[in-house]
Amino acid sequence: MIAATEEWTFKELQQEAESLRKRINHFRASLGRFFVAKQEIIDLMVTAAVAQEPLLLVGPPGTAKSDLVLKFKDALGLRDEDYFEYMLTRFTEPSEIIGPIDINLLREGRYVRREQGKLPTARLAFLDEIFKSNSAILNILLTIINERKFYQDGVPQPVNLRVLFAATNEIPEQGELAALKDRFVLKVDSRSVQDDHFEALIDLGLQSEVYRSLNQKPWCEGHCTLDDLIKANLYLTQLFAQKHPGNDGEEQNDRQVFFPADVFREFQRLVKTLVREDRIFISDRKLVKLYKLFRIRSWLFSGGTVTRDDLRLLAYLGETQQEMALLREKVPVLLGIH
Repeated sequence: MIAATEEWTFKELQQEAESLRKRINHFRASLGRFFVAKQEIIDLMVTAAVAQEPLLLVGPPGTAKSDLVLKFKDALGLRDEDYFEYMLTRFTEPSEIIGPIDINLLREGRYVRREQGKLPTARLAFLDEIFKSNSAILNILLTIINERKFYQDGVPQPVNLRVLFAATNEIPEQGELAALKDRFVLKVDSRSVQDDHFEALIDLGLQSEVYRSLNQKPWCEGHCTLDDLIKANLYLTQLFAQKHPGNDGEEQNDRQVFFPADVFREFQRLVKTLVREDRIFISDRKLVKLYKLFRIRSWLFSGGTVTRDDLRLLAYLGETQQEMALLREKVPVLLGIH
């Protein structure tokens, strides 16, 4: 089912764009109040959600990975039927993710799954320990992430999924997982905060225990909805395709208008440095998706034009935990914004 918001015209979305941006930013800042030192991750979650790009949270147990996703979902006011979460293991079967086979239809010779309440019908999903899944699940996930579809009786069917968050305690090195890892353009560490924020962790953690015991959810403040994120995505996607009149009468594309030449050269320089000096693999597909993420972050944070600060997203490209640690330190230094 396509949400009504996905039928809006560019003119309608343009008129609402600034109020959308304010609502999303209010949501982003407000949600951060319920965590200790996790605003960086929340900002990435919002950027990825507007971009409709999957985001991977990496970190040991007890570092708020699942709590971040659950509060994010709650704060959007999402209905239960629009959300799917699952912890994957190597024994997970496709029926647990995309639904069991319909026995009645199977008797008629049709291989159809009852997908209601599973990943194909969810608009936001959270897959924990995603890299522990087996090859059958990996193939299904790649199709859903890449093409937004799954197969019913040999026929491709569209899925409702718009936002995907995944988590892992560690990033494995197996080669067969390379394709799935590459689909997560952004990967962020969720690290322990006790060394630097011991008192705040105890105080806020105890308050969270109280909320849980009393079944209270004060983070559900109604600042924005999933439809707002989808509207923002539609607006920006259509904006990317617009041609703009230049000073010399020539039409200009999105890059020429919203990505200043000096910042773009800095982007090129950083990519070349990371590839040559540190052997960071950055595929052509990932570069294009990075452009989109830069633009969305710049729209959210400053209204549209990409700045050097937006290039900090390059710090989240690591394919291994060693690369993640390296980029976390090196990219801000290269940008001079650490």
